[in-house]
Formats: sequence, structure tokens, C-alpha cells
Amino acid sequence: MRRISVAIFLLMTSISVYCQKVKPVVMVMEIKAEIDARMTRYVTLALENAKKIEADYVIIEMDTYGGVLTDAKDIVDKIMAFKKPIWVFVNSDAASAGALISIACDSIYMSPAASIGAATVVEGGTGNAAPDKYQSYMRSIMRATAEENGRNPRIAEGMVDEKIVIDSIKQAGKVITFTTAEAIANNYCEAKVESIEEILKRNNVMNYQRIDFELSNVEKIVAFFLNPFISGVLILIIIGGIYFELQAPGIGFPALAAVVALVLYLVPYYLSGLAAYWEIIALFLGIGLLMAEIFIIPGFGVAGVAGIVLTVSSLVLIMLNNDNFNFEYVPLHNLLMASLATLGGLSGGVLLLLFGSAKLSNSKAFRRMALTDTQSSSKGYSVNTQENSFLGKRGIAHTILRPSGKVEIEHQIYDAFTQGDFIEKGEAIEVISTEGVTLKVKRIQA
Repeated sequence: MRRISVAIFLLMTSISVYCQKVKPVVMVMEIKAEIDARMTRYVTLALENAKKIEADYVIIEMDTYGGVLTDAKDIVDKIMAFKKPIWVFVNSDAASAGALISIACDSIYMSPAASIGAATVVEGGTGNAAPDKYQSYMRSIMRATAEENGRNPRIAEGMVDEKIVIDSIKQAGKVITFTTAEAIANNYCEAKVESIEEILKRNNVMNYQRIDFELSNVEKIVAFFLNPFISGVLILIIIGGIYFELQAPGIGFPALAAVVALVLYLVPYYLSGLAAYWEIIALFLGIGLLMAEIFIIPGFGVAGVAGIVLTVSSLVLIMLNNDNFNFEYVPLHNLLMASLATLGGLSGGVLLLLFGSAKLSNSKAFRRMALTDTQSSSKGYSVNTQENSFLGKRGIAHTILRPSGKVEIEHQIYDAFTQGDFIEKGEAIEVISTEGVTLKVKRIQA
């Protein structure tokens, strides 16, 4: 009897496991914002998650007026390469880049009051039609995508080009924007539906497991920093942090703030595929040249100018979806925004240096980190000054003097400074005067 019970239990367990295995998995994602680098990364992560969970169907809930053409093309490529069915539910608008992404999906479903089309490429900020090279590129993508999914490519072109005439569908002078009924009549929509559940029911997907994709908290932070304004603020923090650390070496907090800001600037753009290796290398090379000009090379020459050019250029390029300096399909609006963010951050950093340093040195936070008390004689403090016997004595630089540091004379270490020259560690020096407990020295020429 016990054996029979065990056998029945094993049989029921096997049936349960089998049922769980064959239960279809439906992953739902949303495109309800501007098509840009943040949306591209969202779609990339969503489709990776769909593969990971072995989703049988992916449904995109769409409501967007479009966005950046290059990002839309990247999303289309990812959708077309996905092996499982991807259906889109246009729950209001699929305009411009949104129409392109919808056409890339295996099936299109629309809510009663939805629309799809109006894919003319426009310039950000003005809303005017972009130059013909953009329109031509968009027409070719729309045509190829429609052909791939068995839809009329001429209609797809008509969503971009107002000059195209299609009998009983489109007259010259307007681009195509379909209502739900018109889209159904012209094979650009499978059916009018009210919900995602209705889509699944129409396709006989029953007893399914629905998983709504959401970005992790880390990815939400990454998306937040993929913003030109935030990038400009981070550049300001980088410049200010480096300056205040050089002004008060040893504090550590300004340097830490600069490093954190640099990481928050670079990592999101790298993860989104915007920051290429060579752009990051160019940035660090530019910073290195500037540091060399400040601390090693006297004056300000070729290294300094090259450092500024490399640093500014790389900061701009990191924010742009260019292909090795190919800006043909990078919207002018994006280029201007990246340039303004970079120059705004740098300008803000300069203003911070000019007007903020005095206030910072008087702030309570700065006084907690730095020694600012004066040890005056009225409070009982006294100091032993160096005797004139140090004049003319020679020794070596115990540390780098830039211009202050420490020197070694007769096996003793003393605080010292130069007239403004930088002296490397180990170089021979000579005392030329004393100021309190500090020696003023010069390099001994070989």
C-alpha cells in the first residue's frame, strides 16, 4: 500500500513539473518615453532578461512620440534578431521612431484610440524636418523593416516622405498616420484590443505566467546619469574637486568627490554603448597632459593645449552615438546638448574656482577638515626660528618641492620651499634664506 502511495506521489510530482515546464511565459516591457540611449539600454536589458527566463512571448506596451534615429535603429536590430515572437501593443501613440520599432515587431495590436505613423525625422528643439539625408536613411530603414515582416514597404515610406502618393491611401503633401481602423485595413495592425490579456486570448495563449520587466535600482541610477544636464554637473564636480585638492593637499574629500564624479560620468555611458574605449583613453590622456603641464613642464605650451583639446573633445564624444567620428546621423540637437553640457560644466567649474574657493575656506565643513587656527604669541605660543648658519648650506630634496616640500641637510629633515620652481626628489639644493622654521632653497645647477 505504501509503495502504491509513493508511486502515486511521484506520478503527481512528475505531472506538476511537466505542467510547470510547458506553462507559457509572457514577458511584458514598456516603451513609454523618448527613444534615446536610456531606452536603448532598457530594451537591451529587457530582451536579455527574456532570454534568461526563457520567455515564450514578449509584448511591448508602446506609447511614444519617437526620439533619436540611431537609437531607434539599434532597438530595431535587437528586436529583429530576437528568436521568439515579439508583439507590440500601441496603447496610444507610436509616432516617428515608435512607428519604426512597432513595424519591426512580429505583430501589431492597437487600442481603439491609438495611432501609428508620422515618421518624418525632425530636428530636436525646432521640430523642423531634418535634412534629406536623414529622411532618406529613415525611408530605407522603414522600407526594409516592413518588407522583412510582410508589410507594404510603400506605406512605410509614406510615413516618412510627404511626396509619396499611394492610391486611396495617401495624397501628396502629408505623411501617413493611421488610426487603428486604418492600420487594420492596410495590414499595419492585426486587431483592435483593449488590453494585453486580450492579445494573449486572441492568440490562444492560456494559463500563462506573466512577468513584467523592471529595471533594477542600479540600472535606474545608470539611466538617471545618462542625462546631459547631470553630466554637466558631474564635470563641474570633477573640475572643482581636483582644484580644491590641489589647493589643500591631504584633505582627501575633494579628490574623492572628483573620482566618484568621474566614475558616475563614464560608467553609464560605457554601459549604454556610447563611450568607446578610445574615447575614454583620450579623456585620461588629455587629463594626463594637463597634469604634466602643471607639475612637470614649465610654462604652458603644446602639452597643455593638447590636453585641453583632448579632454573637452572626449567629454563631448562620450555622450554621442557617433561611429568613430562619423556624425552623419547624429542629430545636431544631440551634438549641441553634449557640447553645452561639457562647456557648461567646465565654465561652472571655473566660476567655482574663482568665487567659491574663498567661501569654502571660511566654511565650517572646511575648518573641520583643515587646520586653520592661528597659533599667535598672545595665546602663549612661541617658535624657534632657524639661525643664519643655515644660509648657504647644501643638501638634497627629500620630497618633490612644488614649490613646497621637505629637504635633507646634514641628515636632518626640514620644511622648505622654492622661489616657484619645481625640484625633483633627490636633486641638490642650497639654502638661500629662512622664514620662520621654513627654509627657502634653490636648485644647484650641475
